[in-house]
Amino acid sequence: MKNRPRGGLGRGLGALIPTAPAVDPSPPVAPMPAPAPLDSPPAFPDDQLSPVPGARFAELPVTSIVPNAKQPRHVFDEEALEELKTSIREVGFLQPIVVRDLGDGQYELVMGERRWRAAQAIGKESIPAIVRETRDDAMLRDALLENIHRANLNPLEEAAAYQQLLEEFGATHEELARRIGRSRPQISNTIRLLNLPAPVQRRVAAGVLSAGHARALLGLDDGEAQEKLALRIVAEGISVRATEELVALALADGPAKKAAPTRRAKVHAPALNELAERLSDRFDTRVKVDIGRNKGKITIEFATVDDLERIVGMIGVEDEGLSSGGGGGGSE
Repeated sequence: MKNRPRGGLGRGLGALIPTAPAVDPSPPVAPMPAPAPLDSPPAFPDDQLSPVPGARFAELPVTSIVPNAKQPRHVFDEEALEELKTSIREVGFLQPIVVRDLGDGQYELVMGERRWRAAQAIGKESIPAIVRETRDDAMLRDALLENIHRANLNPLEEAAAYQQLLEEFGATHEELARRIGRSRPQISNTIRLLNLPAPVQRRVAAGVLSAGHARALLGLDDGEAQEKLALRIVAEGISVRATEELVALALADGPAKKAAPTRRAKVHAPALNELAERLSDRFDTRVKVDIGRNKGKITIEFATVDDLERIVGMIGVEDEGLSSGGGGGGSE
């Protein structure tokens, strides 16, 4: 199995911004310790990236940052904050915060207060940050979009960069797809990698597991099952195609064990695979067609609510504001 070069996990969008020297009157701060297997430097030199107008990447002391007094959110979900703290401990910072330079070594939070609070709670001394020197969010977003396809990001950094552009900089799936030459489902499926358990994420970031393996593992609903299969992939050098087959078998065996006495054999028709492939091409996502003895089923997979709305629109059914109901993957 061919490994990807290691990347700088924890920089997220920071990996797209050349690090510029900055005059900082505060005392030097020790570099933030990276997770043990992922402590190598980024796999690409900063001078390969275009300068980002009005922004630079830096590791900042947590104590040098003050919250934004105009932050509309005052109540933070404790359970979600605990999950974030666990993620930072095990994987590191996947997305940098965004701050504004106040001078005298002080910075004001613009985006990312939950990450800053979590870093404080677990005793982190520094945090990766994009120091914004301009109030023009659109300029910073456009510069990051221009750089994203030029950086040799690992799949987790790529997913984190997409997520941050979508959530914090107002980018859309269509804009990302158009600017970096990728399909909407590909972007959605990359973002779904952030749902993998932390041990699996570490292997993906280190290049031990490929993005193809990771996407196949997402077919399993149980995190423990994903971890077990990931260990087997590494130990046995299982290919992506073989991984997809193992996931399909696991999904088929689950219901089979519960309903073994009444299970009926499926009808196998060569034309079904061809039909499934045509539908997959039509909807730009995975489609499965199954026929039993008495009934059949078509399963159309989607990654996010936006992806579902796109598919529903192609089918010709008017949606009723699905996007207001939240995100998440699933199937139709």
